Amino acid sequence: MTRVYLEIGPKKVFACSAEWPGWCRIGGSEEAALDALADYAPRYRTVAERAGLTFEPGAPVVVERAKGGTTTDFGAIEAIPELDGEPVGAAEAERSVALVRAAWELFEEAVAGSPQELRKGPRGGGRDRDKMAAHVVEAERAYARKVGVRHRPFRDATGLAAMREELAEVLARPSDGAPVVPGGWPARYTARRVAWHVIDHLWEMEDRRT
Repeated sequence: MTRVYLEIGPKKVFACSAEWPGWCRIGGSEEAALDALADYAPRYRTVAERAGLTFEPGAPVVVERAKGGTTTDFGAIEAIPELDGEPVGAAEAERSVALVRAAWELFEEAVAGSPQELRKGPRGGGRDRDKMAAHVVEAERAYARKVGVRHRPFRDATGLAAMREELAEVLARPSDGAPVVPGGWPARYTARRVAWHVIDHLWEMEDRRT
């Protein structure tokens, strides 16, 4: 089976895998979100295989429902489920970091292989390649602060690499499930949030190539 939790907002629902960081999809109902999660399994397999993992998810089993909010409806995960308070052992931490690193690699490859101007969305919206890449980096810099990794805005790729390495080091440590720093996020949630944001924009960029 595949353990899944649902983040339920006023209008939208996210279905997120508890064991596979970044495998989260949104829908207008619980059923629609679970269907979307299953539909994207083949695309997530690419991430898992890049991380050197075998991806053979079983049938989804909902183990928790977490209350979302306006951010959920906007299209971003925000709720920290109770299951993220469970301890993270060394093996899980290593596996999570491998998936986060795979997401980073695949996104950078997508940026390198995409045109600057991406096909617009159905309403003429959406960021072009460089703005999307910058958005991913800035969001990640904010997420990193939630586990005590603080970096000023980057001037070059060296700064980004340094931040990601420091973030990976934090996430690779076993955790008791508590927030990594006071007022911050648990390690398991951080790995999921980072991986989801990168993967979500990876798939968007792939879909919007002209």
